[in-house]
Amino acid sequence: MGDGSGVFDRLDAMPRIRMAHLPTMLEQAPNLGADLGIALWIKRDDCTGIGMGGNKVRQLEFYLGQAVAEGADAIAITGAVQSNFVRTAAAMAARLGMAAHLQLEDRTPHRTPLYLESGNVLLDRLLGAHLYHFPEGENEAGADARLGEIAGEIRAAGGRPYVIHLGPGHPPLGALGYVDMARELLGQIESQGLAIDRVFVASGSAATHAGLLYGLRASGSDLPVQGICVRRTADLQAPRVLARCGEIARLLDGPDVVRERDVLVDDSMLAPGYGRLNPATRDAIRRAASREGQFLDPTYTAKVMAGLIDFAERGDGAGESWLFIHTGGQPALFAYGDQLVGEGDAGDLPG
Repeated sequence: MGDGSGVFDRLDAMPRIRMAHLPTMLEQAPNLGADLGIALWIKRDDCTGIGMGGNKVRQLEFYLGQAVAEGADAIAITGAVQSNFVRTAAAMAARLGMAAHLQLEDRTPHRTPLYLESGNVLLDRLLGAHLYHFPEGENEAGADARLGEIAGEIRAAGGRPYVIHLGPGHPPLGALGYVDMARELLGQIESQGLAIDRVFVASGSAATHAGLLYGLRASGSDLPVQGICVRRTADLQAPRVLARCGEIARLLDGPDVVRERDVLVDDSMLAPGYGRLNPATRDAIRRAASREGQFLDPTYTAKVMAGLIDFAERGDGAGESWLFIHTGGQPALFAYGDQLVGEGDAGDLPG
């Protein structure tokens, strides 16, 4: 595995704007864990502080660090309509006095007023962000090209934009936030005397998944990281994660320590697609709330929890200690209210 000290020295030298409330706590989920026959722990990365928190805060500390280093006074970024990434980017930009230009793409078929105006979109507007529409949800190159045009318009008006690209082919600065989190996590596991057998995390853009995996392996840890696919099928996601790990190694001038066998992805909870509910995801949202008082979002964390529940209920890992990475995203719950709660649900007020 090798000594990761040089990797972390280089990581610590990267431009960074520190806003996250760190370290985030490790919290046991005893009720749900008992239901599943495991010891279940939660890494509370939904509690990172700025802009209602979530995993994107760690990522954006590095993107915005680079933006400040380049003298930018605005950011331009793309995400889905209910994107946690763009909401967090707008919040952190506001803290820095930067303008936020958010391109929202149609990545789901949802067109209700609730989905288009509530949740993260409401927060985007409260943050004073400039909103743009992009109609193609599976065209990363096209979205980046349009983002380049938006950046050009900002420059023409006298601004200095920093572009956070959507597609691959750009330095994965955001993934560095989770290389750093791997170091934090290992320190907590050691100091608390825990024995974690497996980590479960959302695998979408692959920044969080790849950053965590690379950070663990660079630290000499062979802790398995089980990615749950939230956007692509496993056959497409696995090479994406592996490629991102290689990009991280090159960015940090570090060893290429992640092997193909390290990349674990499961897409059994993906259907019917990104940002779309299925019965297992709805069940995970209800079980996490009713058993642990934990709120999960429909796009990322609920699908991860659904995957974790499925692994456990198949008897995989009985008696082990598992760690669920809670990446936040709770504001999106409000955009899905009409799909989550129906007449006759427990908790309805009497007529």
